[in-house]
Amino acid sequence: MPPPMHMVTTIRLALRRRPSISACAVSRVPDVRIGCVYSRDEGRAAEFAAQLGVGSSASDLDAVLGDPGIDAIYVASPNSVHAAQAAQALRAGKHVLVEKPAVTDLADWDALVSLAAQNGVVVLEAIRTRFDPGLVAVAELLPTVGVLRKVSLRYEKRSSRYDQVLAGEVPNIFDPRFGGGALNDLGIYVIHALLSLLGPPDHVVAMNVPIRTGVDGLGTILASYPGFVADLHYRGNMTTGAGRPGLDDFNGGVIDPVALTSSSFPSSFAASGRTFGDVRATTHQISLSVPIR
Repeated sequence: MPPPMHMVTTIRLALRRRPSISACAVSRVPDVRIGCVYSRDEGRAAEFAAQLGVGSSASDLDAVLGDPGIDAIYVASPNSVHAAQAAQALRAGKHVLVEKPAVTDLADWDALVSLAAQNGVVVLEAIRTRFDPGLVAVAELLPTVGVLRKVSLRYEKRSSRYDQVLAGEVPNIFDPRFGGGALNDLGIYVIHALLSLLGPPDHVVAMNVPIRTGVDGLGTILASYPGFVADLHYRGNMTTGAGRPGLDDFNGGVIDPVALTSSSFPSSFAASGRTFGDVRATTHQISLSVPIR
C-alpha cells in the first residue's frame, strides 16, 4: 500500500492575519505540514516562520518552486497578482490553493485550469464556505420552501482594515491597484453561496458605492432566474460615527443607522455541530446570511 501523499508541504502566506488562520487549519489535517514560508521580504518571511514554528523561510520564489520537497503552494498575496503567481506555481508542477478571489478575470481562471490539467496538478480556490456542511443543510432546506420566488443573501461587516482608510492610508484590500474592494473581500461569499445553491442566473444587474480610495465600499446585486429573483448585499466599511452605528466614510456621505446584519434574522440552525448562519424561510422566499466566524 503506498504511503499517504503529503498534499501540502509548503504554504505561501500573506503578510497579515491569514497566515495564522491557515496554519491553524493545516495543524488539524493529518499528513499535511508547512514546509516553508515565503515572502518577498526575507525578514518578514523569517518572522512569520518563527511565529508558526516553521523551520524554513525564503524570499526567492523560484527557489521555493524548484524545491522537489514542496508539493503545493498556498497563494495569499494581493488579489491582482493571484493569477500570475498561481500560474507560475502550476508551471512548476505544484498543486495550488489560491485565496479568494482566485482571480479578478474569468479568462485568467480558465487559463489556470488549463495549466493545471497540462501539468497534472490541482488548482483550487480557498473559499471555506463553499465546502461548509451548513451550505449542504441550506440546500436540503430549499425544497421545503415551496415555489421559490425570491432569494436574499447578505454579508456585511466592519473591515479590520477600514480604520487605515479613515486614517488616510490605502491598505491592499481597499486599493484598486491590487484588486481591492468590498466585492472581492466580502461580496464573493454571497455570490458563491448563490451559485452553489441555485447555479448561474440568466441576468445580473449590479450597483455599488465607492469609498475614498476608489474601490467599492458596499454594493447590491440583482440576479434573475426563471420564475424568481435574488438580491445580494455586501458591505465592508461599516463604522461607528457620532455615537451612531452605520455612519460611513463614503464619498458624499451615507447614513444607514439600521444596517442589517446576521443578528437581524430571527432563527438559526446548526449543521454537523456548527452554526453556519441564519435562515428565514417563508412562503415563496428564503433569506440567508453568511457570517464568517
